[in-house]
Amino acid sequence: MQGPRFDELFAFLTAAPLSSADLARLRDWLDSIRDPAECLALIEAAAAGRPCPHCACARLHRSGFASGLQRYRCLGCRRSFNALTGTPLARLRKRECWLPYIKCLLESRTVRDAALATGVHRTTSFRWRHRFAPGAARHRPATLTGIIEADETYRLESQKGSRTLSRPPRKRGGAARRRGINREHDCLLVARDRIGTTLDFHTGRGPVTAAQLHTCLQSVLPGDGLLISDGAAAYVRFALDAGIMHESVNVRAGRRARGAIHIQNVNGWHSRFKNWLVRFKGVASRYLANYSGWQRLLDAQALRTPAQWLCAAVRQVQ
Repeated sequence: MQGPRFDELFAFLTAAPLSSADLARLRDWLDSIRDPAECLALIEAAAAGRPCPHCACARLHRSGFASGLQRYRCLGCRRSFNALTGTPLARLRKRECWLPYIKCLLESRTVRDAALATGVHRTTSFRWRHRFAPGAARHRPATLTGIIEADETYRLESQKGSRTLSRPPRKRGGAARRRGINREHDCLLVARDRIGTTLDFHTGRGPVTAAQLHTCLQSVLPGDGLLISDGAAAYVRFALDAGIMHESVNVRAGRRARGAIHIQNVNGWHSRFKNWLVRFKGVASRYLANYSGWQRLLDAQALRTPAQWLCAAVRQVQ
């Protein structure tokens, strides 16, 4: 049985009285329809001029098409590649669903909601989340400027999704066996300047150390900048060793600010991050850095459209 033609459907829609809710549903449906060639064109444009991902040689020539993408052959190592080779998106399929799926990332939808919205399986949705989010999250500022606030936040270690556990299971997340910050907690270090530029670092388990601060912050802090932190001894030692101006606020004593000396901006980011994580009902420790990078992109609004997000992920060669 042959279905109705587009002209008949269009004539019916133009004649039907549509409410504001009907128009909103129609707009959402039209926005979800993407031409597969649009995604391929964005991928090719983002990778234009890229050298060989295998040997970084710039001498290459075209070598046919595969799955809609131009393939190239390197004249140095003689290996072939396409625009996605070496990127987090390599070997992912169903490219016609990528842009609608990235829109779900911009809306912070759950795995199941994104799968229903784009018509893919929930396991595919989960796999794509941890390719697109960390791929685009590598789009990050190189340095911070001016006054920089640094502080860490901690989350109880989680082995959600693991087939084997290194400890007895905890019911519904549970609680740590010991009080205070210890090796049962994951540390997320966040540095943020006063213009809103933010960098996040997953330093592992337990309290942050001066060596970890040196590894994460030494290359991103300007020589004439001012680092503000809480009263932790690790920051004092790091600042002395690195020769960086440093001020601290005694948060434990209730002194949260001394004029412009405070860490309220970075603590506000921590609060927004934790509230945002609630919708996902628990995050495994091995994916914590992916989620912090995802939230950093959303908070900074650096990538506002699915096309910008896709191009940023394609440009990040591993």
